[in-house]
Amino acid sequence: MSQLAGFGERQGASRRPALLVIDMSLGFTSPDSPLHCELEDVVDAIDKLLAAARVKGLPIVYTTVSYGEGDKAVAKAFIEKIPILLTLAEGSSFTEIDPRLAPRPEEPVLNKLFASAFFGTPLQSLLAAHDCDSVIVTGASTSGCVRATAVDVLQNGYRLTVPREAVGDRNPAAHEQALYDIDAKYGDVVSLEEALVLISASG
Repeated sequence: MSQLAGFGERQGASRRPALLVIDMSLGFTSPDSPLHCELEDVVDAIDKLLAAARVKGLPIVYTTVSYGEGDKAVAKAFIEKIPILLTLAEGSSFTEIDPRLAPRPEEPVLNKLFASAFFGTPLQSLLAAHDCDSVIVTGASTSGCVRATAVDVLQNGYRLTVPREAVGDRNPAAHEQALYDIDAKYGDVVSLEEALVLISASG
């Protein structure tokens, strides 16, 4: 993306990235869900990133959204704003990670109630425990949970990479605007191939 008045500088390669897969649950990938996004190409891209990260032994973390009865009270304002979030009720198959991207037993799935993968979860502690210096953010949706997480990646002191093909949104215009903002202010928006090279070069 183009630079403008000092924005959009490259953060560059990192030593030990973590791969974060945001909300690739059936609630967002299944056509049967009212929250469905068109994410077929995104699933394919994330699958390639998962394979590369596993070869290198990098930390992989998933998130999902699930609301139990107590969670509904905690997230009351968010649910009142977006009532369709109740599709993601605790115990529903819509809260399960899409089986095409199934996590391995050692790959944690963090439950979140709000947009950012950091808010109210142990993600920061997990990244510190694995001595990570950066985060590769993938998943959905680009203008919502991906963007909120991207901001928090930077604010928690990590470098950020977002592979363009590995994030998706139900609104194409919002998707492009979010990627523009992320690349200008918070991290590096790169191609899938660039992200794979970054993973292969990590140690």
